[in-house]
Amino acid sequence: MSKTITLRPRLSEKTYELSEKRVYVVNVPENVNKHSVARAIEAQFEVKVAKVNILNVLGKRKRVASVASQRTKNTTGKRSDTKKAYVTLQKGHSLPFFAAIEEEEAKEQATQEKFDKAADKQAKKAAPRRGFRRKKAEDEDKE
Repeated sequence: MSKTITLRPRLSEKTYELSEKRVYVVNVPENVNKHSVARAIEAQFEVKVAKVNILNVLGKRKRVASVASQRTKNTTGKRSDTKKAYVTLQKGHSLPFFAAIEEEEAKEQATQEKFDKAADKQAKKAAPRRGFRRKKAEDEDKE
């Protein structure tokens, strides 16, 4: 077994929600175990791992239709098997997988607040004032 393990994060809505609970999901090679995954995570990201759960995902069977010389041939194919590791970190530790998404959400929220503030200011400025119009009309009648 090689000394380095390739860890590919699984980025989806479900894994984003799990990351808020300090659980991160990564794809790992099929020949690794929990201990080697924990050591690799700790070495690569300098965090403390609380526990690791590993799940073997079997590839789905798929129908493949091929056309060769005017005849169709239905065969079955199979996607490759994968292995996932659910890594739970200790309190106070996190991985930077979803940092860009969180920064984007914060930036979007700040922009929305600026827009709302400017819209409120514009609405107050454009609102008619009763006394001002009445007074202006009275001044025009006197002239």
